[in-house]
Amino acid sequence: MYFPLYRPAGRRHCFPPMSWNRRHLLTIEELSVAEIGLIHTTAAAFKKILARGEKSFSALRGKTIVNLFLEPSTRTRLAFEMAARRLSADVIAFDAASSSTTKGETLRDTAQNIRALGADMIILRHAAAGSPLYLSRLLDIPVINAGDGAHEHPTQGLLDTFTMQEHLGSLRGRKVVILGDILFSRVARSNIHALTKLGAVVTIVGPSTLVPPWFTALGVTVSHDLRSALADAEVVMLLRIQHERQMAGMFPSLGEYTGMFGLNKTRAGWLKPGALIMHPGPINRGVEIDSELADGANSVILEQVTNGIVVRMAVLHLCAGGQPEDVITAA
Repeated sequence: MYFPLYRPAGRRHCFPPMSWNRRHLLTIEELSVAEIGLIHTTAAAFKKILARGEKSFSALRGKTIVNLFLEPSTRTRLAFEMAARRLSADVIAFDAASSSTTKGETLRDTAQNIRALGADMIILRHAAAGSPLYLSRLLDIPVINAGDGAHEHPTQGLLDTFTMQEHLGSLRGRKVVILGDILFSRVARSNIHALTKLGAVVTIVGPSTLVPPWFTALGVTVSHDLRSALADAEVVMLLRIQHERQMAGMFPSLGEYTGMFGLNKTRAGWLKPGALIMHPGPINRGVEIDSELADGANSVILEQVTNGIVVRMAVLHLCAGGQPEDVITAA
């Protein structure tokens, strides 16, 4: 198993060569390779401890974390909640349907009231790109981006690359294909930033309306030819169609999309043997991927979900003022 920046060297532990100095986690784009490594190393240590049967840590005891989710979510919200509880924090779940935002209250007023009530950290999911950055400039507590519009979803990119490294080791030179709705996907953007920083060779593929040529500026290859894109791929990440962010007419129909770009058994044969199949969820079975592949031997989709807990534990621990060695020593 490969953990970046963690190198046993004759001593019991060899700590990463830098400390964590960020209060917020807003984007992967702004993180250095070393900072990504610090998160991965801390997550790996948490995972090792959990595997021993230990279920809770005292790192955030006495802290109150608010899950401010103003867009629907299942995996991300529950993973953050479980991560916070594993760290002994008090967690308050907050959603749009039961909040004063339905009465016209602004995000600013909502967040400032949450802070005035004594919250120590806010995890924000919001439809507006840049909303976590906006709150980080208003509040004196950590803000964690759990997805902002079509901009970024940093913890998803971190858990995806963590999962890849568990199977492949270093990602330098590894061929990763991201297939689907790239244009409207915050998951795609965060993965592109993380993967290119870690040295992976990234190809994005899908209909030309959803995979425009300007994405090459992010250091990836753009393709609309699925067979050539999948050739020798070691990882393929499927993305769902983001209907809630799209304008009409991005492609004729779901049936046509599936007929051209859906991953089925035949097309999976174009992949390198043993290639990982990934999906951030929710899965539209029979659209972007067939069930036999989503549930098959090469699928690591449920591993992504499991790893989402330890990666988010690492993020919460670090942004609350902890350091990697606090966890590595315990591991």
